Parts: sequence; structure tokens; C-alpha cells
Amino acid sequence: MFRSKLKTIILALTVSMMAISLILFPQESVDASIRGLNMWWEIVFPSLLPFFIVSEMLIGFGVVKFIGVLLEPLMRPLFRVPGVGGFAWAMGMASGYPAGAKLTTRLRQEGQLSKVEAERLVSFTNCSNPLFIFGAVSVGFFHNAKVGVILAIAHYLGNFTVGLLMRFYGRNQETSKKTQKRKPSLRLAFSALHRTRINDNRPLGKLLGDAVMSSIKTLLMIGGFIILFSVINKLLFHLGITGILASGLEYLLSALHLPTELSIPFISGLFEITLGSQMTSQIQQATLMEQIVITSFILAFSGFSVQAQVASILAQSDISFKPFFIARIFHGFFAAIYAAILWNPIYERFYNTEQPSNAIPVSFFSEESWLQKMYKLLVEVGPLITIFALACYVLLLAKQMAKN
Repeated sequence: MFRSKLKTIILALTVSMMAISLILFPQESVDASIRGLNMWWEIVFPSLLPFFIVSEMLIGFGVVKFIGVLLEPLMRPLFRVPGVGGFAWAMGMASGYPAGAKLTTRLRQEGQLSKVEAERLVSFTNCSNPLFIFGAVSVGFFHNAKVGVILAIAHYLGNFTVGLLMRFYGRNQETSKKTQKRKPSLRLAFSALHRTRINDNRPLGKLLGDAVMSSIKTLLMIGGFIILFSVINKLLFHLGITGILASGLEYLLSALHLPTELSIPFISGLFEITLGSQMTSQIQQATLMEQIVITSFILAFSGFSVQAQVASILAQSDISFKPFFIARIFHGFFAAIYAAILWNPIYERFYNTEQPSNAIPVSFFSEESWLQKMYKLLVEVGPLITIFALACYVLLLAKQMAKN
């Protein structure tokens, strides 16, 4: 009872302090809200919407079950999750967070994952997509597309390591049933695909409408969290709380022989990855390697903003948030360590040289690469896509309400 009352008091004081801060810093709050809104409707919404809609339809048509049967011999020994986890893993890496949590929750609701398997899967299927790493962080913040190679390798290698580590999670909670080892079979995969499609007897129009409604509803929630944490991050800075936390972090950075000036960007990155990565790239007192190590941790940790989005999505099922949070800490350290280890053998050897004969071709990652062009195009046409999608959502919602 005492702990419950204490929690109530803490929550009430926190919300009250935030309300007072909004009154004390109205202009800063508005600026932070606009910044979060721009990021959501320019980048997040148009980039995630197609993945969410297609994923919902692939699940409904049984394609995910088809992929799951084929990937079962790979995913089960490596990560101790069903083959359908391979689909969630691939889509999570391609579209970025929190797509992995969305798909894992959906698969759990479909009964294709047990609770423990879902908690394992969600821990390593949420990561940054290549477009954000190369387009926004590498070129946009560091003005150096070549560092994106280190960031991407460290990020995804750390993610893979987390998946291997989390295979040991929940062994005591699982039933002792033995899974039969079988080779990939197209016949069984097609059979599973057909059976899933028959069981989901929704017509195409209904399935598409449900996919659009569910996806946009999730993205509206994501947008709210992005704006909220953008404001919180700004208010914490103006209230001096970020500085207080950063002063305590300076001792740790000094022990690791890192510049203490990285403390404030690091604390900001714990709340919101975009701002933290941008601030880290602007610290002149740190070397490029030190900036990349800190940025790798920030990208892998995902920030409390993304974690709040994931927590809200997982709350729709019985999947616990705690394993995901612990996995983000491990991912942050793994990514930072990999970035430090790979810096000399990859970046210094192949990219930081004036000898063209020793350099790896980097046209794929250059400032004029298709990734950077796609990122610029997304920023330009993203708002139009968002407005059009929201208009469709309103029409579908109105039609649904009229039927009811």
C-alpha cells in the first residue's frame, strides 16, 4: 500500500512539474513541439506507413506463416524463436523502430508466438533503419557518409549479439516440449500459407481497410510520443536537470578517457536519439571516433521516446517490457564497443586515406548516393503523403462510424 501511494505521489508531482514547466517556458515548448511534429510528418509517418500496411496484409494472407515455416530451421537454433521471427527481424531492420514491436505484438495476438518467445523476439527486432543511419545521421549530422558504414555495422552486429544473448532468456519459464527438427519444405510452407488465408476469411477490401486503420492509429500514437519527448527533453535542459545528470556522467566519461563535453549530448540522446546524435556531432572537443562511439550507443539504446512507443504497443498484449529495456542497454554497450573495435581496421584503413588504390568504393554510401537522395525526397514529399493518408483515415473512420 505504501509503495502504491508513493508511486501516486511521484507521478502526480512529475506531471505537475511538467505542467508548470510548460507555463514557464512556453516558447521553448512550442519550438520543441514543432521540431517533433516536423520529424514525425516528414520522416517517420511516410517511411513507416507502407511497412505497417504491407505487414498487416502479409500476415492476413498467410505469407508470414509461409516464411516462418521456411525459416524455422534457422531462427529456432540461433534465437530460440519460431521461423516467423525472421520476418519480424527483417522488417524491423528495413523499416526501423518501433516496427519490430508492432509485428511481434501482432504475431503474439495471432498465437504464432508464446509469451517468452515474443519477449525474446522483440528484444532484437527493434533497430534503426539504414535510411536514418546513412541519410540523417551520417550525411545530415556528420556530413560524412563513410562513418555510416561503421555505425551500421556496429548497430546491426550489436543487434545480432543481443539476439544470441536473449536466447537464454526465459528458459525456466518454457515447457519442456521438444520441437521436431525439420528441413525447409516448400510443400509444408504452401500448406501453412493456404490454411492461414482460409482461416482469415476477410475479403480483400476489408483486410486492406483494417490494415490502413490499424497502421495509422499506431503512427498517430508514435507521433504523440515523439512530440511529447521532444518537449520533455527541451524542458529538462532549461530546468538544468540535464546539466545535473551530465555532471554525474562526466566522471564515467573521464574514466573511459572520453571528453566530458559529450555528457550533455549523451543525456539528451537517452531521451531522444535524433537530438542526441545531432548534438554529439557538434562537439568539437571530441575526435570523430569518440563521437561515433557515443552515437552508436545512442542509436542502439533507442532513447526513452522510442521505448515509450514500444511499451505502449506491447501493452496491447501480455508481452513484458522489462526484457526489451534490458536488451536496449546491452545493445547500446555492444554497439559502442563494436564501433570502437572496428574503427581502425575499417574506417582508418579504408576510408581515412588519400590513397585511392587502397579505398573501398563508397559510391553506395556517398553524399549523392540513392540513400541520401531517398532521404531528401522523403523530407520533401513526406508531408503530402502524411496529409493524404490522414485524410483517407478520416474517411474510413467516418464510414465505419456511419455503419455502426
